[in-house]
Amino acid sequence: MKTILIANPKGGSGKTTLSTNIAGYLASRGLRVAMLDLDRQQSSALWLKTRPDDLPRIRTLDEKKDHPGDWLVIDSPAGLHGKNLVHAVKLANRIIVPVAPSLFDLDASRDFLKTLAEEKNVRKSKCRIGIVGMRMESRTRAAQALEYFLASLDLPVLAYLRETQVYVNAAFEGKSLFDLPHYLAERELEQWAFLQEWLEQD
Repeated sequence: MKTILIANPKGGSGKTTLSTNIAGYLASRGLRVAMLDLDRQQSSALWLKTRPDDLPRIRTLDEKKDHPGDWLVIDSPAGLHGKNLVHAVKLANRIIVPVAPSLFDLDASRDFLKTLAEEKNVRKSKCRIGIVGMRMESRTRAAQALEYFLASLDLPVLAYLRETQVYVNAAFEGKSLFDLPHYLAERELEQWAFLQEWLEQD
């Protein structure tokens, strides 16, 4: 089983949107996918409950005590730190940090990424870290600020995901981008191309 941890200590950074759509992508590939929602608001768990039965199945980790499948996606809470962060990092093969386009988000993310880099599993290259720019377009001032911020950290930007109602409308129906007709999400799907490749790398 491969585990993806979606983490950023800043609330409102887009963790749940990223988690549900990554799970939806993996399930659309015919893989067995489970989700673990660690956030007190349980937004990912609510999304799973509203997910139509005719879509590719995504299980909750606590649904059964058997093996969760090929992939586990962890939607982490805001404020993840200390022993909880250490434990989550130990589980992860990949860590994705969503970053929103504001001075405060960039500052919080900088400290968090430095903390991650000090974790033993990351130092030993047992898991890979990538960044996703949330609610921003490439070639904008926000994107340039993010790339400047990341230049000293040697971390890849996996995608810039623009702000759009497509994500919101899909979530209301328990769907991801990858459950929608292609014409409804064509532009958004293009933005996911490199992120998809990164997920599937061994």
